[in-house]
Amino acid sequence: MLTKVIEQANIDHFIKWFDRAEKMVIVSHISPDGDAIGSSLGLWHFLESQGKTAHVIVPNAFPDFLKWMPGSKDILQYDRYRDFANKLIAEADVICCLDFNVIQRIDAMGKAVLESPARKILIDHHLHPGDFCRIIISHPNISSTSELVFRLICRMGYFNDITKEGAECIYTGMMTDTGGFTFNSNNREIYFIISELLSKGIDKDAIYRNVYNTYSESRLRLMGHVLTQMKVYPEYRAAMISLTVKEQSRFNYIRGDSEGFVNIPLSIKNVVFSCFLREDTERPMIKISLRSVGSFPCNQVAAEFFHGGGHLNASGGEFYGTMEEAKALFEKALEKYKPLLNAKG
Repeated sequence: MLTKVIEQANIDHFIKWFDRAEKMVIVSHISPDGDAIGSSLGLWHFLESQGKTAHVIVPNAFPDFLKWMPGSKDILQYDRYRDFANKLIAEADVICCLDFNVIQRIDAMGKAVLESPARKILIDHHLHPGDFCRIIISHPNISSTSELVFRLICRMGYFNDITKEGAECIYTGMMTDTGGFTFNSNNREIYFIISELLSKGIDKDAIYRNVYNTYSESRLRLMGHVLTQMKVYPEYRAAMISLTVKEQSRFNYIRGDSEGFVNIPLSIKNVVFSCFLREDTERPMIKISLRSVGSFPCNQVAAEFFHGGGHLNASGGEFYGTMEEAKALFEKALEKYKPLLNAKG
C-alpha cells in the first residue's frame, strides 16, 4: 500500500474539475527530459482512456531516445506550432502543468498559459512552487513527477484504467529521473509502484534498452572526448566535465546526446560531486548539471552559484558568461563547500 502523500482536498478538487472538463492540455518545461515526457504522456494516456480531448504541449524538441514512447508522435512543439498551440491553450477547460515549479520554466509558452481562462493544476516535485495554479500538488520528497502522476490517478480511483502504454511512460519518467534508480530512490514505495506498473505488462528491461542503449556512434565518440577533458579535484572529492558549442558541432551533436554524462565522474573512487558545463546551442548561456552522492547538497551549490536548484543529489542551473568564467565559479564553489565535500558519510 502507498501512503497518502497528496492532500485529500487536492484530490477532491481535481476530481471536480476532471468530471466537468472536456478539453485538457498538459504542458511541461523547456528542453523536456524523461520525467517531463514520461509524466505528460502517462497522464495523457489516462485522460484519453476517459474520453477527454487532451493534448501534450512542450516548449521545444525532446531527445530522440524518448521518441519510442507511446504517444510521443502526438506531442506538440510550441516553437514549431505556436498559433495552433495557443489556440488549444486558450480553449482548454483544464491545464495540467507538469514537472516545473515556476512559469518561466516553460519559456515563451508561459504567457499563453497565464492568459488562458482554463483552471490550472501544478503537479511537480521541485522546491519552491510558484502560485500560478489554483491546485498545487508539490512534493519535493517524491522521486519524480511521473510517480506523482501515478499516485494521483490511483487516489482518484482509476488504477484499473492505467493502460500498458501509460504505465510504460510513467515507468520511463521514474527511471530516468533517478538515473536508473541509482539516486533519490531509497523509498521502498517506489518499488511497490514498479511492481504495480509491471502488472500492466510493461517490459522494464526493454524500456531500459530503449532509453540507454540506442545512442549513435557520434554520441559515444563525444562521450570519449568529454572524458578526456575531465578535470578531477581530489582535494574536494569532485570532478568537472564540459562541452562547448564548437565541440558539439564537431561530433554532430543532437538533443539528448549528452544525457547522463554528468553521472559518469561519480563512478570514480572517492568522487562525491560532479559538474557538467554545456554551452547551449540555442541561447548564449551555459547549462549547469550537478550530481552528488551521499549527503552532499548539490542543490545548495546550484542555488547559490548558478541561479538554479533541484534535489539533494540532482540539480541544475545556468550561467551567463564564458566557459572559463563558469569553470572558475565552480572552483570557487568547491572551495566554499570543501568542509562538506570532505565530511564523512
